[in-house]
Amino acid sequence: MDTQLTTVDVTLEPEDNQRLARLCGPFNENLKQLEKHYRVAINNRGNLVNIKGTEAAAKAAAHVLQKLYLSDENEPLSAEMVHLYMHETKLDPTNSDQIKPVNLAEHDEASVIHTRRKMIKVRNPNQLAYVKSMDDNDIVFGIGPAGTGKTYLAVARAVQALESEQVSRIILARPAVEAGERLGFLPGDLSDKINPYLRPLYDALYEMLGVERVSKLIEKNIIEIAPLAFMRGRTLSEAFIILDEAQNTTPEQIKMFLTRIGFGSSVVVTGDVTQVDLPSNVDSGLRLMRTVLKGIDGISFTEFKASDVVRHPIVQKIVTAYEKYDTRR
Repeated sequence: MDTQLTTVDVTLEPEDNQRLARLCGPFNENLKQLEKHYRVAINNRGNLVNIKGTEAAAKAAAHVLQKLYLSDENEPLSAEMVHLYMHETKLDPTNSDQIKPVNLAEHDEASVIHTRRKMIKVRNPNQLAYVKSMDDNDIVFGIGPAGTGKTYLAVARAVQALESEQVSRIILARPAVEAGERLGFLPGDLSDKINPYLRPLYDALYEMLGVERVSKLIEKNIIEIAPLAFMRGRTLSEAFIILDEAQNTTPEQIKMFLTRIGFGSSVVVTGDVTQVDLPSNVDSGLRLMRTVLKGIDGISFTEFKASDVVRHPIVQKIVTAYEKYDTRR
């Protein structure tokens, strides 16, 4: 591992005080975030920036600084955005001596999902492969830890398909943790009972379509809430169907779900096999599907890892710690 310190000088162009203020953030918070992540020291005088650290870390920080400086100046530069840009430049300063900018084929149409209110950009090669597989397969499995964008990207692709009239409706399904038995004790009608379990899907829809439009689409049954237990016997055609938290389905439930697919439909199944909430004596259907359906034409599996987590950096550390703990057991 290269521990020798070096200095990298960067000239941010075009010279622009507003861009520079946006880049630095209030009280230089954005620069401090970069310093902490890459373990470098950053000093700037106007648009002239001096970065001191290991060669790889200093170059990686310079790479991210320039991308952030040239990013859309109409969009606020939040800590989350800085984190996402750093995520696209793969470097672990503790055990790597090379910069590994992620090649996302920026001119590839699949690297950006356009919706009515938002443009969603994929952030790493696994996300790109996942989104691409939705165009090439009838059934796509996204399996991996929390924070990897599995559900969010599935919803984004569903909204894009609906708005471009590739499908006529979106169907959202999610098992109710204890396999549905406790739904009857929750207040309200069926929609009210299942809503708490579908909250992450709703949040993504609101972000991409707006609350009012989502409400109207639900009223017209163009967006449909479909509790897993109530899908038996149906044939779902010309729809984009998302089954979230599929690790909490039994083998029988997930088989029933997958055999509902009709012509013109696309299915995305997401889940994290390390967070199964079923009773200990009940097998996870998602775990079984990885073995049963592997290699079948029209069915794709994307396996996400801790390194693909795009939430707060602490989430990646938590996932990695649990992975290490599980391997020692």
